[in-house]
Amino acid sequence: MFMFHCCFAAQIEVKALSFYLDENAGKSILSGNVEVKKEKDILKSDKLIIYMDKNKKPIKYEAMQNAKFEIYLEDKIYKGSGDRFIYNVVKDTYEIDGNAIINEITTNKQIYGDKIVIDRKKNTYLVESKNKNPIRFVFDVEQK
Repeated sequence: MFMFHCCFAAQIEVKALSFYLDENAGKSILSGNVEVKKEKDILKSDKLIIYMDKNKKPIKYEAMQNAKFEIYLEDKIYKGSGDRFIYNVVKDTYEIDGNAIINEITTNKQIYGDKIVIDRKKNTYLVESKNKNPIRFVFDVEQK
């Protein structure tokens, strides 16, 4: 198993069965049981591309093929999945594309859509749908 450590603000640990680095293109391709950990956040997929700047610091992570995640935002835990999961380091945004699902664990609130974008800096959420399919929100309402 390959382990890749890089440091910027917080340590990130990446595990995979296969690793390919193209320094000229500024990207690494990892495959096979890929797992990325940053503090409490975890991202798992079958394939991951890490895009780097000219100083070889990661600027974007793109997980595909069975992408699943667990993210901690403020005091909430979110678990979800999608066809593709992108973490933009510079913008501090998460984007889930295709069959996007997010479940807020504590309250069991769920969001379904074709695309979900979470902006951590602005504390905003965008949910979009394609082909006129409705987005869905599922949540419990307290009864009195």
